[in-house]
Amino acid sequence: QVQLAESGGGVVRPGESLRLSCTFSGFQMDYYRIAWFRQAPGMEREGLSVIYGSDDYTYYTNSVKGRFTISRDNAKNTVYLQMNSLKAEDTGIYFCAVDLSEIGAPLARELYDAWGQGIQVTVSS
Repeated sequence: QVQLAESGGGVVRPGESLRLSCTFSGFQMDYYRIAWFRQAPGMEREGLSVIYGSDDYTYYTNSVKGRFTISRDNAKNTVYLQMNSLKAEDTGIYFCAVDLSEIGAPLARELYDAWGQGIQVTVSS
């Protein structure tokens, strides 16, 4: 059974940093991708960043490019999202998700097979 769990959320001030972790289990494949999504209050869930299991290719949506960095630790079955220069508009529930293939648009929500429960990030002065 595929499972993902987020950790590391919290409350920070604008300009500060936070690192989220996504620990996953239940699959062992050469081709997969793990992404981070965010859902702000009253908004649709949007894709932020993805990392590919086969070659560590990474992709970012424009709103976080240059501020967020996705990485993974294979030994720990964990994907990280380092978030720097946080803004109030980064507030939301952050989800990690896995797509058990590497086919299709990098951050197409409907392609992802399993999701974590989500974790709250609040950026406020």
